[in-house]
Amino acid sequence: MKITVIYSQNHKGSTYHIARSLAEKLGGEITEFFLPRDFNDYCCGCTTCFLVSECKCPHYKKLAPITKAIDESDVFILASPVYVLHATAAMKNLLDHYGWRYMVHRPEEKMFKKQAVCITTAAGGGMSSALKDMADSVFHWGVPKIYKYGVALFELQWDKVSPERKRSIDKKLDSIADSIWKNCGHVKAGLKTKGMFTVVQMLHLVMDNKKDKGYWIRKGWMGDKRPWNK
Repeated sequence: MKITVIYSQNHKGSTYHIARSLAEKLGGEITEFFLPRDFNDYCCGCTTCFLVSECKCPHYKKLAPITKAIDESDVFILASPVYVLHATAAMKNLLDHYGWRYMVHRPEEKMFKKQAVCITTAAGGGMSSALKDMADSVFHWGVPKIYKYGVALFELQWDKVSPERKRSIDKKLDSIADSIWKNCGHVKAGLKTKGMFTVVQMLHLVMDNKKDKGYWIRKGWMGDKRPWNK
């Protein structure tokens, strides 16, 4: 199994330890990226990725290693602590650069057979909104199986988290890892993914974005072909 983990901080705090633990439980080849160390260029809103090509994005070359790792992974993990009730700016910035991969534009068909995990931690609250920041993008990329895990630690430092809470976290990670292994290699698109895909297909009948519509036509998605089928 190939696992890609993207951490939205440079330092190795609580979120890092939980995400890394899950990756190790899954086993296999682990590729890691730390933000903003490994990607720190902000989207400038030029719309080139939508109207011309994602390859013409001014940050394309720097983003390419992360894109390649996600595409080649069986499962990828997005890990962000809660910052002011949301995911970090570094994580949001990375996700901003993948707007062109939304189903309504030019989704990568490999995404429709992958699994993803969104992980967040907080001293108190805000986990649900931080998870939504990440999971919304992953869903719109076409990923059909998304696991979300947010946990309040009631501490700012991992080494101060109580042993009882760490045991509870470890048990939850075991459960997620077991589910990922059971679904590995035969992930199925659910009704929500299929429904969104159908809505976008209908939109392309009336939308005038030749770049996106041309992509869908080349993939055969304007007909009966679907990215989740073999």
